[in-house]
Order: sequence, then structure tokens, then C-alpha cells
Amino acid sequence: MQPLFLKQYQSWASVISNKSGLIEVEINYEDPGFHSIIEELSTEIQPGVIGVKASDLCQRLSIEMVDANEEN
Repeated sequence: MQPLFLKQYQSWASVISNKSGLIEVEINYEDPGFHSIIEELSTEIQPGVIGVKASDLCQRLSIEMVDANEEN
């Protein structure tokens, strides 16, 4: 089963593997669609450092983040 976000963003992302609920995605960093999302989500993470928070990117792509170290 292909994740929903890849149907919307398939020009810049493809699934490499999807096992046990863990999805490995390959991203085409040169695709303009990917760059527009990154530019939209870019923030100053700390003084002088611009980046994208993983939680923001996952939320934008409708991917749930799970802390593997957190006990159920």
C-alpha cells in the first residue's frame, strides 16, 4: 500500500520500502515541488540556523511521527 502523500507528491518522492509500518522514502531533492515545500516550512531553528523541523514536514505530508524510545 502506497502512502497517501506519495500520490500527491509523487514527482519528488518514491517509496523504497514499506515494512512493519516503517516507510523508507527516496526524495528527489532537485524537484521544484520539493523545494517549494521546504521553502514554505523553513524557519530559524536556532540563531543563524535555518531548517525544517521533522515534525512540521511530517505534519505537512500527513505522516505520523512515532518516538521509538517512548514506552506504550
